[in-house]
Amino acid sequence: MRDVCIVGGGVAGTAASIFTARAGLDTLVVDGGESILARNASLENYPGFPNGVDARRYLELTREQARNAGAEFELGHVTSAEPVDEADLEQGFVLETEGGDPLEARRVIAASWSDSEYLVPLDVGRMQRGSKHFVSVDEAGRTAVDGVYAAGRLADEPHQAIVAAGHGAKVGLAVIHDSDANFYHDWVVPEGYFTGRGRDVPPGCEEIDDEERRERDEQARQRLLEAFEEPLDEEPTMHPSVAQD
Repeated sequence: MRDVCIVGGGVAGTAASIFTARAGLDTLVVDGGESILARNASLENYPGFPNGVDARRYLELTREQARNAGAEFELGHVTSAEPVDEADLEQGFVLETEGGDPLEARRVIAASWSDSEYLVPLDVGRMQRGSKHFVSVDEAGRTAVDGVYAAGRLADEPHQAIVAAGHGAKVGLAVIHDSDANFYHDWVVPEGYFTGRGRDVPPGCEEIDDEERRERDEQARQRLLEAFEEPLDEEPTMHPSVAQD
């Protein structure tokens, strides 16, 4: 049984997976194949990119970061989610997939805008607005069902990539704190930041010396130079309602 299964491989789900995986939780992201972010012609309002960035490239790098953290991705479509009802098994959920094997997870993060039909058996508190269904959550993304969370647009957050990323991270942290993970704060600090004050390095934190800092910076810069060396061949995905030639 996985520690956490995240339904939706867009910005919110991927951001959540980065945090849960870095905290040591066995994390699986079930990706439906297309993030709505892929419809952006150019992502212009994400901090850190003064002239904007190709949305597909940004999504690609975010997923790479999640994989580097230890998260796994599986292409598929979740059709239903129900509690594990066998008395001899630990608490968790069974996720049925279209044409695939059932998945079991202790916790589920729904980040699959705009599909939440698979949550109906769990009675998490879906809210209809026009043709869309949102999921009611508390300030940390927890639903009415213990162990089930919702992140990003599905949780009625604003339809912006930066907001989805932030909310996904917040929900990921809620999952971490609700789990048995030994975790204090996901933070890489200079050598001596904690130990120089006679403190142990807290769980989830790391002290690195200046040489290690420079090596990591070099690796990070080289990876970004490679990623942005050539334009992507991928084109934005048009809204399904627009007729295509």
